[in-house]
Amino acid sequence: MAADLSQIVKAYDVRGVVPDQWDEALAGLFGAAFAEVTGAAAIVVGHDMRPSSPALSRAFARGAADRGVDVTEIGLCSTDQLYYASGALNLPGAMFTASHNPAQYNGIKMCRAGAAPVGQDTGLAQIRELAERWLAEGAPEPVGRPGTLSSRETLEDYAAYLRSLVDLTSVRPLKVVVDAGNGMGGHTVPSVFAGLPLTLVPMYFELDGTFPNHEANPLDPANLVDLQKRVPAEGADLGIAFDGDADRCFVVDENGDPVSPSAITALVAARELARNGGTGTVIHNLITSRTVPEVVRENGGSPARTRVGHSFIKAEMARTGAIFGGEHSAHYYFKDFWNADTGMLAALHVLAALGGQDGPLSALVAQYDRYAGSGEINSTVADQTARLAAIRAAYEDRADVTLDDLDGLTVAAADWWFNVRPSNTEPLLRLNAEAKDEATMTKIRDEALAIIRS
Repeated sequence: MAADLSQIVKAYDVRGVVPDQWDEALAGLFGAAFAEVTGAAAIVVGHDMRPSSPALSRAFARGAADRGVDVTEIGLCSTDQLYYASGALNLPGAMFTASHNPAQYNGIKMCRAGAAPVGQDTGLAQIRELAERWLAEGAPEPVGRPGTLSSRETLEDYAAYLRSLVDLTSVRPLKVVVDAGNGMGGHTVPSVFAGLPLTLVPMYFELDGTFPNHEANPLDPANLVDLQKRVPAEGADLGIAFDGDADRCFVVDENGDPVSPSAITALVAARELARNGGTGTVIHNLITSRTVPEVVRENGGSPARTRVGHSFIKAEMARTGAIFGGEHSAHYYFKDFWNADTGMLAALHVLAALGGQDGPLSALVAQYDRYAGSGEINSTVADQTARLAAIRAAYEDRADVTLDDLDGLTVAAADWWFNVRPSNTEPLLRLNAEAKDEATMTKIRDEALAIIRS
């Protein structure tokens, strides 16, 4: 096929519509290129429940095997289960998933041995270049001694490993509603929760990559509505929603109210610092609530602020030896999980924290939810650079504010801040604002939006 790889090879992964933008033949070239770039003798490959995933995954595996690489196929898995396999087996890995994207999409998340990320600057650009060359010139001939393809079950080992990191055996019994969104949480949750003092109420656990009930993207409030209704209806202690590949988790309290990912980041950070003797670095991106660095310092840790994006979080975790990292998008990263993100481990921490005391979740997380936030607001603009310059001009002469350019433009004062970041792929500016109270946040948010949209 005449594929345009610039449209499907993104900053952190491969993502596109099947078969319009990519197909099994191209997946095979990606497998061969992955083998060449990693130089590995063996790799591990897994896939989600999308209709196109098994064939794409197998084509990738055969492409790698044609370059002499032994391939371990772990079949159906969540993305963090693939990261577990990469870490535990110390092999580069490839996960076939398009995460929360609609059914016609698919993609590849790749990592080096030990779940180290592969992004544009760490091998993905080279993989694209090789695949483009082979598309133009023809695929390379298989090596004289091709690699082998073998299968391996990792689900139970993955579940046991997660349970070894968070002790839930002595918590009070909890009733938890889990919305898997017909994604991979329906595959992993029963094994991870097995034997724990939990009454599980499953929602949409049937693996179905056409997503018949709602999109598997809990970041969109519309996709949490069913869970929000079900939790109080069941008299449950909390609800948990996973995205399509189950590497992110979202939490609602006993009333069905969403808990902000920043509050979950702060809660888990406090627990991880306690596990590490009250010391350690915790990573947070620059649009995470100010609550997070405050809680980290209160618990003896050192907060480190990064740009938005998992490649920046993972790089900073490796550089600093951080014990934990969290993002506003509900990605949670753990040193004990090869610095990779796992929503399931974050969910276990929430369950352990709730079950280790007698109060409801709403009371527990209140201490980690100290400010009023706007959420992310997107605005279509004709000229991103000009609008950012206009915001800078409006605030740069004010003595009570500071400006920084770590990621877009952040304007901060004693009791409020906002950040404006340009989208890399669309003519958008993304605004996040936070303040000590709702009235101040609304005022600051509206001031910034007026400039952005003028």
